[in-house]
Amino acid sequence: MNPARPKPSAPPLDRHTPMMQQYLRIKAEHPDHLLFYRMGDFYELFFEDARRGAALLDLTLTQRGESAGLPIPMAGVPHHTLESYLARLLRLGESAVICEQVGTPTPGKGPVERSVSRIVTPGTVTDEGLLESSRDNLLVGIHQIGKRCALAWLDLSGGRFCILETPHEADWLAELERLQPAELLIPEDFVPPAPWATHRALRRRPVWHFDSASARTQLCRQFQTHDLGGFGAEELEAGIAAAGALLSYVEDTQRGALPHLRALHVEQPEDSLLLDAATRRNLELETNLRGGSDHTLAAVLDRTQTPMGSRLLRRWMQRPLRDQTALRRRYQAVTTLRDAAVRQTLQPLLRGVGDLERILTRIALATARPRDLTTLRGGLARLPEVRALLAELDSPLLDQLHTQLHDHTAIHERLQRALVVEPPALLRDGGVIAPGFDAELDRLRTLSENADGFLLDLERRERERTGVATLKVGYNRVHGYYIELGRSHAERIPPEYTRRQTLKGAERYITEELKRFEDQVLGARERALMREKALFETLLTELAGELPTLQETVTALATLDVLACLAERALSLDWSEPELIDEARIEIDAGRHPVVEQALDGPFVPNDLRLDPNQRLLVITGPNMGGKSTYMRQVALIVLLAHMGSHVPARAARLGPVDRIFTRIGAADELASGRSTFMVEMTETANILHHATARSLVLMDEIGRGTGTYDGLALARACAEDLATRIGAFTLFATHYFELTDLAQNLTGVANVHLEVAEHGESLIFLHSVREGPASRSYGLQVAALAGVPRSVVMAARRHLDALETQSPMPLPAEMPPQLPLFSTAESEVSRTLRTLDPDQLSPREALDLLYRLRERLDTES
Repeated sequence: MNPARPKPSAPPLDRHTPMMQQYLRIKAEHPDHLLFYRMGDFYELFFEDARRGAALLDLTLTQRGESAGLPIPMAGVPHHTLESYLARLLRLGESAVICEQVGTPTPGKGPVERSVSRIVTPGTVTDEGLLESSRDNLLVGIHQIGKRCALAWLDLSGGRFCILETPHEADWLAELERLQPAELLIPEDFVPPAPWATHRALRRRPVWHFDSASARTQLCRQFQTHDLGGFGAEELEAGIAAAGALLSYVEDTQRGALPHLRALHVEQPEDSLLLDAATRRNLELETNLRGGSDHTLAAVLDRTQTPMGSRLLRRWMQRPLRDQTALRRRYQAVTTLRDAAVRQTLQPLLRGVGDLERILTRIALATARPRDLTTLRGGLARLPEVRALLAELDSPLLDQLHTQLHDHTAIHERLQRALVVEPPALLRDGGVIAPGFDAELDRLRTLSENADGFLLDLERRERERTGVATLKVGYNRVHGYYIELGRSHAERIPPEYTRRQTLKGAERYITEELKRFEDQVLGARERALMREKALFETLLTELAGELPTLQETVTALATLDVLACLAERALSLDWSEPELIDEARIEIDAGRHPVVEQALDGPFVPNDLRLDPNQRLLVITGPNMGGKSTYMRQVALIVLLAHMGSHVPARAARLGPVDRIFTRIGAADELASGRSTFMVEMTETANILHHATARSLVLMDEIGRGTGTYDGLALARACAEDLATRIGAFTLFATHYFELTDLAQNLTGVANVHLEVAEHGESLIFLHSVREGPASRSYGLQVAALAGVPRSVVMAARRHLDALETQSPMPLPAEMPPQLPLFSTAESEVSRTLRTLDPDQLSPREALDLLYRLRERLDTES
């Protein structure tokens, strides 16, 4: 085999053209990002970036010219379509650097000056067109010190900065699943667990970026505090290190101050109900099992009127609280809004508020556009009426929100005077600042706007003076103003005319009068745009100074939006206020599945539930399609809704303290990670048995079905016994193993329930009602017939079933030897001999003889 040929080294920089030298210098500072290099009306990618960009974005890869003797691969996008291409890149987990022209082209002076205007990464983007309005866009960092692992996350577009620290891997993995980062930062020496090691936007950063001492200094500087004790974070070394790494990364990408990041919020795992990845998937909170967003809890719940309210609703849903005092305040507010007539007026008012949360971020970063400010103006205009409506209501939480909705009349009036009603999308287009706001701007605009009148008058006078009726006065962007005459009138050209441009059939001229006018008008237009830009930037600076109170107002509006949404859902869907109690108990009267109920054409059959210290585990039997899974999921969703502060789909619900919700429902092969269905099932089961407590709600569906009948039955029984005795968790245990129904006679706290069906001939009618006691049979053959299995196959299965039911116990096939136990319960003679001998007292010959004797005994025993 021939040795690999060494990769050729890049040519020296001075061998490249001046423009390529400029490009390569900028690219060297951002080797891992795609560099979009502005050239006229296009953003170009060169060399390896062009190849990558063409593959990722389906661009045409071209090759033009050479530099340093090498061809130049190129791929470009029109400047006005850049945002759409950036959105595609971000969805792929890629990052981009935008390089703009900042100088003026000057002949003979080399390439126009360029510099990086922004760095766009999946977790730091703030542009409206690149963000999903109803979801948080989070940059997350992970750091571990000893056994303590910390997560820090930053919502740059919303201004939230949080940390969480825990010694339990299961806790931070559950929280990471909740956060669903758009971009994930880890130290170079950190080994992420399998689900996250292949995250599309995983960034490995130098270890020194996670230094807690420098991070503490950086955070204190950002928040302008002496230490981090006021945030409750002073002792959280791992959390501080992770937060510092995020802050450093964001400062690099934003290239400016971050005044909207004003606090560090510390979350504790024990403050909320923990939901692991399997539970979030099985409960279909935001994404259904097919990967879509329809028929999910969020789809049923979300009737918010603002994007920031929609995001807050999802945060409440993904992080249900355990604080009963906070939850009761939410219940009372929802009930008050549900029963008050003002709700019908409040929601339409909120609908016109807009996404003020993200607009404030763009104001803080000085990237806000004119229409951002008119949206802010419109939102602030609605505040007085919202405050007046809240003043009529009696609720501690609503009173608090009324206080947090500050009076921003002065800001609204200034925006009203400063901005036109409907400004253009971009500041550079002009016409953003309203007439009468600034006298100098008005004067400059008057000069430029009177140009048409002057030109018409000049054209009339020059026609009369020269006697040329076809003389015209015009303007183009290259040569400026001109007087144009046909060549046939050359003898009538006054001597004061100076030739400016020659055309095929005409000549264009300039006069001193026209030149003075040109200098005045063009200068006025340019100065007007510059003046308008300065006024807009001043306006942003003034608004940035009001950020603290504006942010508090916007947070209150989002909270009010969520509460009004939950009130509307409670009224429209006939949900009731749950009751939180201190004793260990889950009681639900006439509970319904909130999602399934909305998907049905007919009425939903409600069911009750009783779990208390005397009845902690229900063994649920009944046919497939009978409703076991729906019943189990609806209990979990009712508990979750109650702990996010919502009313619940039940006639009544009394809930004691719950710390976690676990679900083991359904499974699929994970071929990429080499795990079978049964391995996935057992992994999730192990997680539950290790981490469930007496205050946990556990849903277990068909444990043991992925292996042999006896193995599966044994595992299912052992798991049920462990949950009922050692752990004592509130458990719904659905199974087709009828042998497990005898647990109710053998274990305290276990009871049987079943989903009722009715037989009509050979067909089944699913009644979906839960009744006490075990089911009489599984009805598997009837369900198979309903599914369309050929009748001949069903009849053959019935004959086999009759034969099997006459054999007790089920015999093993003659050719199949008995299964060897994995863990032997009886100690063999070989084991006893090995346990009693002392190897140190044996000579080499004695040891060899003993080894032969043990081998003979082992052969005899087997």
